[in-house]
Amino acid sequence: LGLAVDPEAGLLVPVIRDEDKKDLVQLSKDITEVAAKARDRKLGLEEMRGGTFTISNQGGIGGGHFTPIINRPEVAILGLGRGVLKPVVRDGKIEPRLMMPICVSYDHRVIDGGTAARFTVDLIAAFAAFTEAELKR
Repeated sequence: LGLAVDPEAGLLVPVIRDEDKKDLVQLSKDITEVAAKARDRKLGLEEMRGGTFTISNQGGIGGGHFTPIINRPEVAILGLGRGVLKPVVRDGKIEPRLMMPICVSYDHRVIDGGTAARFTVDLIAAFAAFTEAELKR
C-alpha cells in the first residue's frame, strides 16, 4: 500500500507492506512511522518499491476533487479531497453533512471496471458507517 506524503522537498510514496494482515491500530502506527521518515528524508529506496495501490489525500492540504494518476507499476490509486459541509436530503429532510470527494483511478488491463466500481461503493459505505458511528459517540 503506497501512501503519498508531501514533505517540503517534494512528494514521496513510501510503501506499507503486509497491510492486509494488520489491524487499524498497527496500520496507524505504520502510517505515522513512514510519514515521519518521508518528512525527514530518511526513506530507503526499498521502502518506496513494491506498492500496488496508493492512497493520496490532497484534502490534508486543502485540495478538493482531483483525478489521481496511477504511479506505474502500481495498478490503482485512491484520491481523497477535503471534506466540506453540504446540504443533503436524508429521510425527506435537508441537513448538513460532511461530504468528501473521492476518486479511484485504476488500470483496466488489470482491474475490471465493475469490480473497481463495487470497491468504490463499498468504500463509501465503510466511510459512511464509520462516520455514523463517530457521530453517535
